[in-house]
Amino acid sequence: MQKAIVITEQPVSVSVPVGYSFTLRCRAEACTSLQYQWFCQHQSACCQIPGATEQDLLITAQQTQLYTCRINDLHKNAVFSNWVKVEVHQCVARGLLPQLWRGEPVIILNPAEQKVEVGKPLQLRCAAMGVPAPNYQWYRNGNVLEHQKRKKLWINHAKVSDSGTYLCCASNSHGEHWTNAVDIHVGEQSQPTPGTCRSEKFFATDKIALLVGNNHYQHHPNLMAPVTDVFELSLLLKQLGFQVVSLLDLNKAEMMTAVSRFLQLLGKGVYAIFYYAGHGYEHLGRNYMVPIDAPQPYAPENCISVQRILQKMQQRQTALNLILLDTCRKWYNPECPLSQVQPLEPWGNTVYGYATSEDAEAYELQDGEFSSGIFMKYLKKHILQEKKVTHMLEDVLEDIGRDPLVTGKQVMEIKHTLKEARALTDPVCPSGAAAARWGRSYELLSEIVTFPCGARVELRFHQVFSNVIYVCAKLQALPAHIADVRLLLCWPTERQGADILKDSCPNQVESLLASVCKQEEQDCVFQLNGLQKIQMDVLLQLDLHYTQLSTKQRTCESLQKILQKSLVAQLFSHRNSAQPNYQQTPVSAGSLCLRNMSTLSAGPKAQASLRMGSGHSLPSSNPSNSCSEPEENDESNLSELCSALLRAGPGQDCP
Repeated sequence: MQKAIVITEQPVSVSVPVGYSFTLRCRAEACTSLQYQWFCQHQSACCQIPGATEQDLLITAQQTQLYTCRINDLHKNAVFSNWVKVEVHQCVARGLLPQLWRGEPVIILNPAEQKVEVGKPLQLRCAAMGVPAPNYQWYRNGNVLEHQKRKKLWINHAKVSDSGTYLCCASNSHGEHWTNAVDIHVGEQSQPTPGTCRSEKFFATDKIALLVGNNHYQHHPNLMAPVTDVFELSLLLKQLGFQVVSLLDLNKAEMMTAVSRFLQLLGKGVYAIFYYAGHGYEHLGRNYMVPIDAPQPYAPENCISVQRILQKMQQRQTALNLILLDTCRKWYNPECPLSQVQPLEPWGNTVYGYATSEDAEAYELQDGEFSSGIFMKYLKKHILQEKKVTHMLEDVLEDIGRDPLVTGKQVMEIKHTLKEARALTDPVCPSGAAAARWGRSYELLSEIVTFPCGARVELRFHQVFSNVIYVCAKLQALPAHIADVRLLLCWPTERQGADILKDSCPNQVESLLASVCKQEEQDCVFQLNGLQKIQMDVLLQLDLHYTQLSTKQRTCESLQKILQKSLVAQLFSHRNSAQPNYQQTPVSAGSLCLRNMSTLSAGPKAQASLRMGSGHSLPSSNPSNSCSEPEENDESNLSELCSALLRAGPGQDCP
């Protein structure tokens, strides 16, 4: 009598950050030898994982998926393990995980205090990471809520007796962790007025952010900190529910295009954030951002006025406009009079956060591979606080004031007309069409490709910024008849787009890639910069050099890959400049296609490798001291200027 296959160890669900590597395990016993095959399911598609035929499945988390393992014996009997969920959190603040994380629960979302009307639904949410995935148990006033064992606590019709202090315990085999305790009040409420959402006093119809960091200048000293500051702020804003586009090293045409598209998405009730880090200056009450192609000396016609952007933001009837300027505010001409800042429009929805005060510089810290502005050092400490935006910025101001490195040199300044206690942590209640595509450019999935010789290679794609992507290749399995293998990612002979994409990029981006991905050994890495300049699909070539053991002949096989034009590039395209509705812009799927697979003779190819190097300390902003007074320009409508600049060609330097 045949012995049935018995699974002795089932795989377990996990909840981990993106880029985290772990192993799913499955063990079984039978009277014959066993064969294993892993499967995964994403959305509605279930597929066999190529090469996943071992008891252990090594995974680097990229997206939330379901997994199961099939076990076969020699008698063609088969059983399946339990389905398990690999939950992947895309936006986890740096430093949240312990340095030596063993898989114990880590809270990444705490419930929020609420006031709920009697008879209305009550919903509390929390989330935690853990290996295995944590179990949840909610408590009210210290008492167990027997039927509330999920991340979301849901009560369809709240009663006065449901008022109290709530918290949740997340636990697994490594320990437990508790959320913050929150007070919930259930009572009779008056008819809701605009500005209320369920039980929250304030809410946003959407949250949209545009972050720009200029580091590499053509005519001015380079900077170090903006690349790190934009990266860290983007992670924190995503954690707060913002849709974020983060862009590095833009010329004037590109900056104005990005701003124009950003403004088109703003509407009634939206929370909007515009952040700029780079060179800048102040003249007669106006703040100017310096694009990477701005010539010497500074002049308003070559730069971009922040006040003009704010004026356009206010016209969109947003609920909150937050402008964060991490730039110097030195007066262009030391002899010019004290700036007379124009009063903000009386909309009651605007907040300015200046990294420094008038006629002062903003400083950055140099720390090995990473550099960070003083302003960002303390902003990231407080930005997740559940308090009015202006109060949060006041905490940042006080911390900067206590920093001995900049005492007497840099003092933050806050200006605002915010009449309501709106916070960046306020929930989102969509109203009408949301800007669902903002912040979503490449969404490429990892893929296994196979060469004619049988060698398998995994391709992975890591987006560090909206316009910077890394393509990583790693050998997965080699056939027995080849040896001395070398893998290269390179441009094909025609080198389409190479001159654009090879523009210099800060070395810190490479360090940030390693910090995000917990980078394991890769056989080769290819960096794509300035994606906003590309108006066609990108063609890459993957070369496999190896020696045939039977003939000792050196051989090269090549696969060419098409990376379809990203949404960032479409944002900057000619066609989009004439379209008022960004939501209707057709978007090419971020797919990867196989094309022109061929075997080539051995030959040298240009290898794009990842060079991990320390950043160099460079001078901070130092505007020219030329005594010629820059003339104030009237600056035409942003969208008109944008269209005119785009007609001159994407990425073209402005005169």
